This record gives sequence, structure tokens and C-alpha cells, in this order.
Amino acid sequence: MIAHLLRTAGIGQMAFLGGISKNYGTNFLHGTPGGTPAGPGIRDPGYYCVAEADEYDRSFLQLSPYLAVITSADADHLEIYGNQDIMRSTFTEFTSRIVPGGSLLMKSGIGIAPAETGVFTRYGYSFGAGTDFYLTNTSIENGLPHFDFVNPAGQMKGLVLGVPGKFNLENALAALSVGYLLGIDERSMKEALLTYQGVRRRFEFMVRKPGLVYIDDYAHHPREIAACISAARDLYPAKKITGIFQPHLFSRTRDLADDFARSLEMLDELILLDIYPARELPVEGVTSQMLLDRVVIKRKKLVRKDELLHEIREQLPEVLITMGAGDIDQLAGPLAGMLEEINI
Repeated sequence: MIAHLLRTAGIGQMAFLGGISKNYGTNFLHGTPGGTPAGPGIRDPGYYCVAEADEYDRSFLQLSPYLAVITSADADHLEIYGNQDIMRSTFTEFTSRIVPGGSLLMKSGIGIAPAETGVFTRYGYSFGAGTDFYLTNTSIENGLPHFDFVNPAGQMKGLVLGVPGKFNLENALAALSVGYLLGIDERSMKEALLTYQGVRRRFEFMVRKPGLVYIDDYAHHPREIAACISAARDLYPAKKITGIFQPHLFSRTRDLADDFARSLEMLDELILLDIYPARELPVEGVTSQMLLDRVVIKRKKLVRKDELLHEIREQLPEVLITMGAGDIDQLAGPLAGMLEEINI
């Protein structure tokens, strides 16, 4: 969203994105659209670099940002950190790398204590009032969020986000806050949000028919899974939601098993695939069956990947979601093709 905002405003940038932008068909952007210079309202009209910082293996400590945005610090990569307290202390170390004169924008209540370096300005954002940036007058019209954006200078009214979901709305709040801190004009920010098309495998609609919807999502952490299912529930409150989940990493499944179970219980029906090992060797006792046993819903089962298409053809779910960061994406195309051919 930030990269699209800058591009819409005609601001030069180099952007390294964490997924394939549906607006641009790539995960790398560079240059200034049309060669136009940055507008006079931009506080630093230099050439920006936008990057998704990754806490895995502490790689984000290689960055020295001018403006850092921390959206969450949920327990993850505990095979690297050992526990969440150590992980959070590493986020504190990350804030110490903000350059003099820079800014830290952080979601309220995520439990990170910023470094007291005295060289950067700290800002907070949240859905509720009481922070520097927040949203008000939110509503859903034709499946899209409508809202007003409150900032230290006042209120920006009548914004519409081009993609659904509360998690996207939260990201939009962070992106708008960055736009405000960089001095981007209101017209550009409104246009950017409205024309934002999202990222592939981030709540991506693969099939959308009156009797059947199929959504593919990269969600592989309990909080992401809950956000994905909640977004589907908001859009289709009266429909049965079936989720196919492929756990990613034995260590993550072991460390967050109960959290995974609580998130997956938000489904009406769960189809669980085997754990995708990625870089890991199997861990004794850590299996998809172990996870399935912890999920307390009636309709749940383990299915092999080679059985999945047959399983879905037999069930014909109303709303189907595939979730995972392994090779489940290879099933999305065949699933979509099969479901498109079915007359519902």
C-alpha cells in the first residue's frame, strides 16, 4: 500500500515487496512514474526505498530506516528466538537503528518498548481514538470499507479502500499515516486507496460466483488465519466457510499448536493437509493429526494433497479458503479451474 501510495503521488522510489502486487504484476518497483518530480508538499523529495522488513533470523537488523512501521510482534520464529520476550527485545533493537530525524510508527498495544535514543519521533496508530492516527465513521458498502482518517492536523473524510477485510483496513491506516508523515497530498492518498488492488495470495479471490466463492491466502500464522477467516465471515455471514490449511514448519506447528487450533475453530469445516517442512526435518510427535486433535469443531478431517480435488468436488463448499505458505499455492490453479467449470 505504501509503495502504491508513493507511486500514485508521483514520488520516486525503489520498493521490495513481500508479494506480487496485483496493481503492477511484480514485487519490485523503481523509478518515478512518468519522470515527474515529487510535489512541493513532500518533506523529503529524495528517492525512497520501501522494504518489507523480516524478523526471521534477525535480518531486519541490517536496515537503518528513516521511517519504520511496526504492525505486529506476534510470537513467531521461536526456533530462532527461543521465546517471545527475546523476540520483542530484538524489535526494540530494530527501533534503535532508526536514523536521526526519522520516525517510528507503531500499532498501539503490541508490547514493544522502543529504544530511548532520542533521535526519532514516535507515533501510534489504532482503530480506536487515543492515538496519533485512527479511523472513524467506518462502514462497509458494496463489500468495500468506507471511513474517515483522523490525524494530528485534522480529519480526512470520505475514503474508500479498494479491497475488503479488517486486516486490509488496518494496513490502510498505517499506510495513510506514513503518507501524512511524508506530506503526501489528500487527493493522491484517496486515489491510491481506491485503486489499490491488493497482493496475490493475500485474500485473493480465485472464483466468485453467486453460489460459490474461492479465496486463496498466504496465512500461515494463527493471527493471520483468524484475520482471513474473519474477513470472509464479514463478507459472507450466512454462508458455510470451509478452510483448507497446510501447516508450515514443524517448529511453528509445535510452538503455536493451541493458537492454531483456536483460529481454525472459526471455520465451519476444516480440511487439514500434512505439514510442509520447508527448511526443517520432522520433529517427533509433531504432525497434522496432532493439530487436528486440538481443533474442537465437528466437521474436520485430514486429506492428502492428491485427494484434495476429489474431496472438494464431492463437498462443493459455499465459501472455500486455502491457507498456507508451503506448496499449497500449486493447488490453487487446479482448484479454481475445477470450481469454475461446475454449474452452481
